[in-house]
Amino acid sequence: MAWTRFGKKKDMPGGLWIKCESCGAMLFRKEFEQRHRVCGTCGYHFTLPARERIALTIDPGTFEEKWADLRAHDVLGFTDMGSRGAVPYGEKLQQTKQKTGESDAIVTGTGKVKGIAAAIGVMNFQFLGGSMGMVVGEKIALLCEHGLHNRLPVVLFACSGGARMHEGAVSLMQMAKTCGALQRLNAAGVPTISVMTHPTTGGVTASFASVCDLLLAEPGALIGFAGPRVIATTIKKELPKGFQRSEFLLEKGQIDRIVPRSALRDELGRVLAYATGGDAVAAFKPQPAAAEPVAVAASDVADDGKAKKKGKAKKA
Repeated sequence: MAWTRFGKKKDMPGGLWIKCESCGAMLFRKEFEQRHRVCGTCGYHFTLPARERIALTIDPGTFEEKWADLRAHDVLGFTDMGSRGAVPYGEKLQQTKQKTGESDAIVTGTGKVKGIAAAIGVMNFQFLGGSMGMVVGEKIALLCEHGLHNRLPVVLFACSGGARMHEGAVSLMQMAKTCGALQRLNAAGVPTISVMTHPTTGGVTASFASVCDLLLAEPGALIGFAGPRVIATTIKKELPKGFQRSEFLLEKGQIDRIVPRSALRDELGRVLAYATGGDAVAAFKPQPAAAEPVAVAASDVADDGKAKKKGKAKKA
């Protein structure tokens, strides 16, 4: 135990503070979680785990997960030569499943956003960098088929480092597979929405994340195929300021709109109402930021039903 001139120094519990990756400010973790992992100093949007994203976006008690039993397997007998030595892909999958509690890098299912039913897919960066392999591609394809059969709009949240190279060409095939599934929805007139969060890169950017009907993005999200350092090294030129960030892409017409995390649920409710022929004004009811951590706040959100108004009797 450390000593000071006034006696023993009290031990401070670890994990109380977190440093912002953008501005370097020290953030009190409890307040940081209450703001849904957004820096209160510069507004930087940290990566949000899939389950927290679902709790923040979907109406409480309406999410039904689908295809959670799908599991990836090592079809190539691949061995990952990382900093910790050689690790077989199958073993790495098992370790990641135990660490995250997820079966793969995406959670799919159905739920309601501001009372409007939709098919939802949320990528999880904590699972091998949100990489897209055979399970991610299959889940997205099944989600699109479900949306097509039930005429449900499909909302996909991208957060990925790209295709999962542990699966070689099998992972690259998922790019065509997911694009083909979304094309069938487009031909049938079923709306699709892509929400690109930080980071959205590689084969995910080059496939389903960029081919939906509406492309939304969170502020400051890194969106691109190859990383900016790789591009700068290849072309041997200095890149423009803010290159591959969502603000830069909005200016160039690559995405349609930037929506802060705190307003995303309201915006999705309004867009889905427009897309499904619902009442967009009734769906868009801005709600104040939650005062509790995401997992708790999501269960405390009130239902967005129409309030009954008491009419006053008119005098004759």
